[in-house]
Amino acid sequence: MRVFVTGATGFIGSAVIPELIAAGHEVVGVTRTADGAAALQRLGAQAHFGSLEEPDSLRRGAAEADGVIHLAFNHDFSKIEANSMADRLAIEAMAEALKGSGRPLVGTAGVLVDLPVPGQMFGEDDPKPVARFPRVSEEATLATLDEGVKGIVMRLSQIHDRHRQGLVSRLIQMALQRKTVAYVGEGANRWAAAHRSDTARLYRLVLEKATAGSKWHAVAEQGVTSRSIAEAIGRRLKLPVISIDPQDAASYFGLMSHFMLLDSPSANAKTCERMGWQPVGPTLIDDLDHLVLPPGA
Repeated sequence: MRVFVTGATGFIGSAVIPELIAAGHEVVGVTRTADGAAALQRLGAQAHFGSLEEPDSLRRGAAEADGVIHLAFNHDFSKIEANSMADRLAIEAMAEALKGSGRPLVGTAGVLVDLPVPGQMFGEDDPKPVARFPRVSEEATLATLDEGVKGIVMRLSQIHDRHRQGLVSRLIQMALQRKTVAYVGEGANRWAAAHRSDTARLYRLVLEKATAGSKWHAVAEQGVTSRSIAEAIGRRLKLPVISIDPQDAASYFGLMSHFMLLDSPSANAKTCERMGWQPVGPTLIDDLDHLVLPPGA
């Protein structure tokens, strides 16, 4: 299969590419720079110049592919509405290229959501709850079904290795700046997590096996408490760990404060069983305990 991958040079994309190639697929990855093209070639992929801000470039790449994995997203929270619109337009452009073909388009969403019932487990077949966060990747991917595209949703948890850990990496940056590590209240709220290598394998399995309109959870650990995350960061950085009141969360966490209040444990039974996916990578806490520290930390 010739697979078109956006976000190909990113944290997850650069793990997905060798996974696809090892399984016999041909990979074309999107990049905006010559350095990115060189990195893709080292991974064994072809380079396609384009970006989220140039939907026509993505349309052209998707038109020549047997399937698409869409990983790219601009996570600058200060421009989240504009970034979400760019994401929607990118998905619509690629869907137009795949229209009527039944070819797969795997879109990327998330499991960190506002659950309607506190403590409820977010399941693969559950609809996405109404959220304040304006990202519409899941909705846009499922809308491609109306165009005769095999739209499939991958919901990501906190994807990690010893270098990066999803939103947790932002908490590490804050801790280094503030010289303390914080969690909110008792720190009992939970985030799901999965290792980068396990996640790359799941993308490949979903591309190959999933049915149109299905949703899958890249979740190895169903819920890691924010307190245990903070304590692991504190151990590794040798910084004090503190609890802050919910009303003070914004003063410490800024644009991250909304996420710090979410309790979002997420299921993975359907994904493991139907995709034959068994996560084997290190846990989030293990990777934080062995975190590769930035220079000067």
